[in-house]
Amino acid sequence: SNLLVKVGSSLLKTSFKIGLPIKGIIKNTIFEQFCGGETIEKCKKSIDILGQFGVGTILDYSVEGEYNEEAFEHTKNEIIRTIYEAKKEKNIPFSVFKLTGIGRFYIYEKIQANKELLKSEKREFENIKSRIDQICNEAAQNKVAILIDAEETWIQNTIDELVLEMMEKYNKSETLIFNTIQFYRANALEILKNQHTKAVQNNYLYGVKMVRGAYMEQERARAKTKGYASPIHTTKENTDQCYNSGLEYCIEHSKTISLCAGTHNEESSLLLTKLIEEYQLEKTSKKFYFAQLYGMSDHISFNLAKQNYNVAKYVPYGPIKAVIPYLIRRAEENTSVSGQMGRELKLIKQELERRKETTA
Repeated sequence: SNLLVKVGSSLLKTSFKIGLPIKGIIKNTIFEQFCGGETIEKCKKSIDILGQFGVGTILDYSVEGEYNEEAFEHTKNEIIRTIYEAKKEKNIPFSVFKLTGIGRFYIYEKIQANKELLKSEKREFENIKSRIDQICNEAAQNKVAILIDAEETWIQNTIDELVLEMMEKYNKSETLIFNTIQFYRANALEILKNQHTKAVQNNYLYGVKMVRGAYMEQERARAKTKGYASPIHTTKENTDQCYNSGLEYCIEHSKTISLCAGTHNEESSLLLTKLIEEYQLEKTSKKFYFAQLYGMSDHISFNLAKQNYNVAKYVPYGPIKAVIPYLIRRAEENTSVSGQMGRELKLIKQELERRKETTA
């Protein structure tokens, strides 16, 4: 219900702000649908259930909106905890984090805009670089691959530079550090090719997570306000074509690229299986992963896993109040009947009808 989501999102923020006792309601509804638990330990049940069906877990500490050094240090330490958990848990193939979780958005933005940093801001940036290196070093020491998520285009160049530095440092003999590219960007394929070429030229392995993207409305709104051309494809068809071309490029260059295909699109998922077969590659190779969000696209995840492809679910976790921004985004993107959840509901109804007929 689009109306319910719009009204509910505002009421949710207000209720928490004024201290209404709604935590239990949230925990038993939208939180349970899209999150694994409030802590790593409480995600154990979800990890085990997914693992029974051959689906891995990517623990995603989804706390957002922090602005101070103490909070950034806490987030860094929590990310490192997910690395330790992945090392000992066979059903956790990756760790993941966002760079805005360990540093202020404004710092990345100011660097990308080529603005001079104040002395205090320079210290902040040095702290950011120290945190990302500590995280990636722990990942390398423990042989755990780590995905670094993409964000808005006006800070993404800064993120790319930091991540590629980590790749050059830690991806010498195996692919442990993965950058993320959002393929709703009009120049996404060019970015992919340029980053891969740089990796080859500098003798390190390239890891990429391909997604369609999560900031479309903000990107278009900012472009309009600032008076520059939108960096986003004008149609969904163009985005789909760009994404599929990216898959083809990665498989063509699989000797030096490891791929995590983050997609809820059935056609793209099927295409990747066909490309793996066409190039006679081993589908169980850890160089190729499919990934979907927890609570979404189970028909893709479980069917791929049943055919022995590598599949993992992003499983967000964190204190209920802190993950509200994440939950609101999930709710907002799933309100369209023609969207992913609408298609999934249709499939569930079809399956229920089929079972009625076979048991009648």
